[in-house]
Amino acid sequence: MIRDTVKAAQIAAMKAGDKDRTAATRSILAKFKDKDIELRTKEDARDEDAILIDVLQKMAKQRRESIDMFESGGRTELAAAEKQELAVIEEFLPAQLSDEETAALIDGIKTELGADGMKDMGRVMGELKKRHGTEIDMSKASALVKAALS
Repeated sequence: MIRDTVKAAQIAAMKAGDKDRTAATRSILAKFKDKDIELRTKEDARDEDAILIDVLQKMAKQRRESIDMFESGGRTELAAAEKQELAVIEEFLPAQLSDEETAALIDGIKTELGADGMKDMGRVMGELKKRHGTEIDMSKASALVKAALS
């Protein structure tokens, strides 16, 4: 479903003559193809949309890191290009849960697993990713899990 949405967006961007959006959607579809090739030799029990959301989240994280690096290096024109691509990538990601909602989920998992210290962080993070990985920014969740367990 996500793949079809991205393909439709690419076609619309090409018809509209939007070169930046066309390039961004091509980049996304290329990453999807790379993931397809990677999974030929591996077995992944997740559905296709979950796998593609994971790819999109990684792409978004890379763009955010690049934006930070470019802005700290004074390369505003490159940062602007990355921001534009990030905006296109984020269009295809499902809505992310707020920090408050994420903290509530973490508390529930913490209670369910009986986690009481930092030694349980890996278990809590693993369960959180398994249940809600597509709707949570895991880098933000890591800080929230640390705060909840300390």
